Amino acid sequence: MTALTTGRKVPLALVGAGRIAQSYVDVIAASSCVEVVAVADVDEAAAARLARRFGEARSFASHGALLDAVEPAGVIIATPPATHGDLALEFLARGVHVLCEKPLAVDVKTAQAMIQAADQAGVLLTMAAKFRFAEDVTRARHILHSGILGDLMLFENAFTSRVDMSGRWNADPRIAGGGVLIDNGTHSVDIARFFLGPIGEVMAVEGKRTQQLEVEDTVRVFLRSLDDVIGSIDLSWSMDKSLDHYIAIFGTEGEIRVGWKGSSFRQVSSPEWVSFGNGYDKVGAMGGAVENFCRAIRGDEPLLITAEDALASVAVIEQAYASLAADHWVPVPSALGQAPRKRARGGSAA
Repeated sequence: MTALTTGRKVPLALVGAGRIAQSYVDVIAASSCVEVVAVADVDEAAAARLARRFGEARSFASHGALLDAVEPAGVIIATPPATHGDLALEFLARGVHVLCEKPLAVDVKTAQAMIQAADQAGVLLTMAAKFRFAEDVTRARHILHSGILGDLMLFENAFTSRVDMSGRWNADPRIAGGGVLIDNGTHSVDIARFFLGPIGEVMAVEGKRTQQLEVEDTVRVFLRSLDDVIGSIDLSWSMDKSLDHYIAIFGTEGEIRVGWKGSSFRQVSSPEWVSFGNGYDKVGAMGGAVENFCRAIRGDEPLLITAEDALASVAVIEQAYASLAADHWVPVPSALGQAPRKRARGGSAA
């Protein structure tokens, strides 16, 4: 494990030089905490091009070659989901802290192995759940917890847009682990847990497939928290709901809307909407995740997204796929340290 000198930027490796990895260029440029010192990708030319954008970063054709030549304090894994487990295990075994793009893994078994490896190595493992670092999302949570909107009753989220997924790895189940449910839904589940706490049960319903893909392109997910708050998530690559917000939360005394260009809340006692945010800033949100990772490596603050949080998201998605196959509600497994919810006759939760 690399020793860190006070005031020195934390040296990170970046594995993957694709679409997601490109987004980290502006994030790292804005950071006073971290620097990318090495980039690896099976496409050596792509790794070299991306490394040049980070200044003096070295490039490698494999993560193994990188590990043999460089000693980063941490790594950002920005490769397709099916590779996350094996890559993370190798870096963790070398004592390298890991920030993994979502989903942490394509199944619970792999996620649990990653957590065990991190514990054994005494290093950090977290997932890049960027929406928890979006300023409007964190402000909305503070407003909700202040109690001015009464008891929480309903959570809604929608990530829907028309995207041609033909030829993209995100629509290859062998690489992505599924379709839109695991791809966009991982963010949705983490956001839901951020507001609702642990999820007790889940049901997913697939919509019409319009893109002739091997995987689902439209899904509606229903959730129920352990506190009996219900939620719904709409996910689609084939339709656009044209909403100006992506989160809506309803309480007994009001509601919150977190939007792409602005956010506001309204109390039942007033007809006026109160603005509290300026909308979604992707670089700022991703930067928040990286900065938290950096400060956690330094020991200055805890991880906001713990490995257990990431595992919980994997478990809910895994159970959502089980629900798609079974066509009914399924419980979140007790392996996550909570009792699975059991449904009584008539559909009420026991």
